[in-house]
Amino acid sequence: MVEHLQPVALAALVGIGGTAFMDIWAQTQRRLFGIPALDYCMVGRWLGHLPKGRMRHQSIAKAPQLRGECTLGWIAHYAIGVAFAGLLVAIWGVDWIGQPTLAPALIIGLATVLAPFLILQPGMGAGIAASKTPKPNTARLRSLVAHLSFGLGLYLSAVLLALLL
Repeated sequence: MVEHLQPVALAALVGIGGTAFMDIWAQTQRRLFGIPALDYCMVGRWLGHLPKGRMRHQSIAKAPQLRGECTLGWIAHYAIGVAFAGLLVAIWGVDWIGQPTLAPALIIGLATVLAPFLILQPGMGAGIAASKTPKPNTARLRSLVAHLSFGLGLYLSAVLLALLL
């Protein structure tokens, strides 16, 4: 039944589900262990400064606040999740959603950690792979866990989708 939906729609559903799972995991860690979740308003602030020609900041928290930055950050967060799910479907095919396996989803989840390590963290003032943070290895581990949770969420979303369709 999965084959009746467009690959883009399927990737969008899996990406939204994977991203939502990542967010639920982040909130669970915050509540149980006091681990702070990423502030997507800061992501929106960083993105909002890009059209002004500003890609790198000493500290994104000290950059001028922008109207709508929180909305922009959250929309971007989910749009990026959908794009990465699209990558998964492009590599493993739409049939993966009908019969998902864990490994491809975790591979994509692991690969996505390169985006914050090489783009977002340097741009926001944290350095490559959080090298300028007070505890870089802790920040790296948290990013890795977050992105592996995204991969697990991609898998679980595809399993749910395959059951529903």
